[in-house]
Amino acid sequence: MGSSMLAKVTCMAMICFVMGSSIMKANGEIPCGQVQLYVASCVGYLRSPGPSVPEPCCNGIRTVNSQSKTTADRQSVCNCLKSTALSFPGLNPQALAALPANCGVNLPYKISTSIDCNTIKY
Repeated sequence: MGSSMLAKVTCMAMICFVMGSSIMKANGEIPCGQVQLYVASCVGYLRSPGPSVPEPCCNGIRTVNSQSKTTADRQSVCNCLKSTALSFPGLNPQALAALPANCGVNLPYKISTSIDCNTIKY
């Protein structure tokens, strides 16, 4: 497949993702794929924490937090972050738990692989 065709396929996939995300958001929950897209830049830091969290990672955390308006949103995001963290071996659990605070974001819970997301209230 040529680079032109690959670019078209990638563009079409992103359009479908964005349109699907808008539809799913209307149902009250933020799609996990969208959350993962926002926080993807955090994985490297969480595997090998440095002195400061990369700005793209913090921007993603802020975006996800600002879109979480209801209890259902927060529980959905929590479940997504938990399952995503479980799927990436080698993440530093202390860095994961401290990530929102290190980005200046006040979450009502600590991100961990053992959190019960059903107990989170807005």
